Amino acid sequence: MLIDFSKKDIVVLAPLAGYTDLPFRSVVKKFGVDVTFSEMISANALVHNSKKTFKMLEKSDLETPYIVQIATSDIEVAKRAIEILNDQEGIDGIDLNCGCPAPKVVSQSCGSSLLQDLPQLMRIVETIKKYSNKEYTSVKSRLGFNDKYPDQIAKACEHAGADFITFHGRTRAGKYKAKIDYDAIKIAKEAVSIPVIANGDITSLEIANHVRSYTNCDGIMIGRGAIGNPWLFYQIKNGLDHVEREKIKEIVLEHYDAMINFYGDKGVSIFRKHLHTYSKSLPAASTFRDKINRINDQEVIREEIDTFFSQ
Repeated sequence: MLIDFSKKDIVVLAPLAGYTDLPFRSVVKKFGVDVTFSEMISANALVHNSKKTFKMLEKSDLETPYIVQIATSDIEVAKRAIEILNDQEGIDGIDLNCGCPAPKVVSQSCGSSLLQDLPQLMRIVETIKKYSNKEYTSVKSRLGFNDKYPDQIAKACEHAGADFITFHGRTRAGKYKAKIDYDAIKIAKEAVSIPVIANGDITSLEIANHVRSYTNCDGIMIGRGAIGNPWLFYQIKNGLDHVEREKIKEIVLEHYDAMINFYGDKGVSIFRKHLHTYSKSLPAASTFRDKINRINDQEVIREEIDTFFSQ
């Protein structure tokens, strides 16, 4: 059993486009995450042998269990994508995205659009379950498209063969602004016997503990709450209200080194967005950001990170 839901303390990193790449995942895995997900993968791009898409499948040696999330509304495309993923070693599960609210995804009847057609959602989950040779078939969903019907979604996923389901506590209409509805996640949890993971606005140890006890969920998933604050996983796993500056520096440097190792020289420029969020609200942050924006040398950037986060 790769994921022991019985302990109800599972902490999962959410798929987040542009952020939860291999370097980020490898760092948070080391500092407290139990399960990692790939960034959302277009099943269609996978079937058409997109080099960029195959690059997104790569994982670190630390990532076990590792789940690949796909987006599709087409049963045949889903089948072909699964057959491709079956040949990829190191993948422990396939997750169907039923939550992405982006217009370009919804317009293709993918992501949260599937919540408007639960029979089709079920057929795709059944296809994944039937053809995948991976241990887990799962679903990441919102509470509904315009209205909330989490119990219906949860039951549909369970009946189709999903091993677990993650609920983001907003509807598609709620995008990323509406208040998270933990009551609805609790309803979903009570409706099924498979594990349910709670997701949405978990930004502190206090909130994590509240969500666990209130919803009785089998795990929590964190995405945007960890951007600029990946030590949140370390806090939750160790029950800490505060993380020492030295530990923050260690995590930031681990992330930087992983970025350089994965992206090479391009890692410096890509990492700037992370440094901007890591330094936010800290003394002299604006001066630090201005300085690193002008530096392209890998070693000099590393020295600046070390100096700034040692203050």
